[in-house]
Amino acid sequence: MRTDGDYAYRRDAIERAADCYDYNKTKAVVSACDDVPKFIQASRQVLERNDLTLEQRREIAETLPSRAVDFEVKSEIVVDTD
Repeated sequence: MRTDGDYAYRRDAIERAADCYDYNKTKAVVSACDDVPKFIQASRQVLERNDLTLEQRREIAETLPSRAVDFEVKSEIVVDTD
């Protein structure tokens, strides 16, 4: 993985992951790659819960910062008339 020139920001991200996991850089990157899809799926499941208000879901979504994933909470009302 390139970390030179325009990709220097990657080095900082890798080092943050290593610090977060308290692993070496390689194990931290692999762990993050394994964990992220699980975190995203779990976040979606929480945001889809019926026992939360729309406001609570929006607040939760706002606390899930990510550079690559945005969580959007919508309220849909469907009215059928015959």
